[in-house]
Amino acid sequence: MKKISVLGSTGSIGLQTLDVIRRFPEKFSVVALTCRSSISLIKAQVKEFTPLLVSVESEEDARNVREYIRDEGLHTEVVFGPQGNIDCATLHEADTVVAAMVGMCGLWPVAESIRSGKNIALANKETLVAGGSFIMKAARDHGVDILPVDSEHSAIWQCIRGRANERLERIILTASGGPFRGYSREMLENVTREQVLKHPTWNMGGKITVDSATMMNKGLEVIEASWLFGIPVDRIDVVVHPQSVIHSMVSMSDGSILAQLGRPDMILPIEVALFYPDRGPRIIPEFDPFAEGINKLTFEKCDTEVFPALDLAFHAGRIGGSLPAVMNSANEEAVQAFLGGKTGYNRIIPAVRKCMEYHERSGIIKTPDPDSVFEADRWAREFVRADLF
Repeated sequence: MKKISVLGSTGSIGLQTLDVIRRFPEKFSVVALTCRSSISLIKAQVKEFTPLLVSVESEEDARNVREYIRDEGLHTEVVFGPQGNIDCATLHEADTVVAAMVGMCGLWPVAESIRSGKNIALANKETLVAGGSFIMKAARDHGVDILPVDSEHSAIWQCIRGRANERLERIILTASGGPFRGYSREMLENVTREQVLKHPTWNMGGKITVDSATMMNKGLEVIEASWLFGIPVDRIDVVVHPQSVIHSMVSMSDGSILAQLGRPDMILPIEVALFYPDRGPRIIPEFDPFAEGINKLTFEKCDTEVFPALDLAFHAGRIGGSLPAVMNSANEEAVQAFLGGKTGYNRIIPAVRKCMEYHERSGIIKTPDPDSVFEADRWAREFVRADLF
């Protein structure tokens, strides 16, 4: 039986992870859970899965959850804050950590869980965007498997498993195009928050949905794929595939194109990661190539004039060093400002670009360590706040 720690258990990926675990009680047990602010939901999860440890954001929330646990006659220990997340990520009893936290807050727990020898089912792309150099080295040094949970990276991983990486010529990441596929720059001038958060294919949290609308999410995935599969960003292509049936493709040295297909459902990549190295049973509807929306697959180029975030990400990936971390943190801060109603959609990516340009002029850290990454994170957030407010 695999013992699982779920970081970010109340978010979209966390909820679907628990759904997979719920189906296979003989295969998996939950030993730790973390959440930021969904206290009612984490209480219900604690009652159902009875983990050894749970972490919440604040001391006040921790007292609240402790009272509930006492009243219910449960025995889960409650911790809080950044150290609480690390405690859940490094819990001795856990052998696999599902990293489903959104944003830079997931980097340090993942780094510490690797050092403690846990396999990582990775859904937190910011971890590799900001800290890819030392995260991948730590995984190699500690013999830890990083199992991609993003649908695109899971697709690539499934296509190349068992094949020599030197035979991998190119990666082709697919993108749905987001809610503004086909829009012009003029059409984006007055889009509303409701339009931004209405993704045509995937049901995700606010931050990832905004990133999908700007195409920054795909840019982050380019850098993540570069680290995961040891391939430079200039050997990664992005193609808009509105049906979201082909989750990504790889081009091999002999010209063969391998693709992974399936319904747009995150349950499958989660199941693939949790059951690794085996394959689990079917828990999603059977793939029907004749079904409407599946029987006609189309591909389009991404318009980087309208969605410049993708070019910014390719540039950050080529330059490397601390620039991807700065880009990521600047984007996080700008997106949070947008979600909080403090800035408009069309100010998000210009703020990121301005921050990146200033960082390049000031001097990029060529080989960042964890401390310098977090310093870059702090600086980028302050820069964007000053620029937007």
